[in-house]
Formats: sequence, structure tokens, C-alpha cells
Amino acid sequence: MVRERILKAVLVVIGLLFAAAVYPMTMFFAKQPGLAMMLSVYATLGVFLLIASRRPSAHRSLIAFTAWSSLAHGGLMGAQAYRGVIERTELTGVAGFLVIGLALVALAPAPEAATAPAR
Repeated sequence: MVRERILKAVLVVIGLLFAAAVYPMTMFFAKQPGLAMMLSVYATLGVFLLIASRRPSAHRSLIAFTAWSSLAHGGLMGAQAYRGVIERTELTGVAGFLVIGLALVALAPAPEAATAPAR
């Protein structure tokens, strides 16, 4: 019960954080269209995380997608920063995505037990 409450709170915080990407998306729309496109995906994901916060167990796949895509995004950014493809100041974002991914993996709802068919 406590774990579910924590998960709901985490989903609300991450959902609001991702949904807040709408504002910078409008600023980068013309200057960096690729970044604006990525922010639109995160803003949309944020809205769905807010919806999932009501009943996390009904949205396991969305939570898993958010967790693993955040870990993949953070890992790729970390590798890019290490190789000098992006600035090292981006390591703050790396840490953020890794924390989000790890938190959601740790708090993800357990799969529902399969029921045996009646005979």
C-alpha cells in the first residue's frame, strides 16, 4: 500500500515534469525542430503518466516503457557526453533520466497473477 502511494506520487511528479516540456517546445519550435519534436513526445508522455497515476497497476506497460526509455535515453546521453558529442553540462540530464528510470523500475507494479481456467 505504501509502495503504491509512493509510485503514484512519483508518477505525478514525473508526469508534471514531462508535461512541462510544452513550454520549451514552443521556444525551440523554429530554432531546433528536432528538439521540439522530442519535447512533444515527452509532453504527451507526461499527460499519460498523470492519467496512469490514478491506477498504476492498470498501466504497467506505460510505466515500463517510461522507465526503460528513460534509462536508454540517459545511457545514450552519457555515452555522447563521454565521447564529446554533446557538452558535459548535459550530464545533469543524464542523471535525471537515470534516476527516473531506476525509480520507476524499482516501484513498478507487480504483474497480476494469471488465473487458471475453470474446468
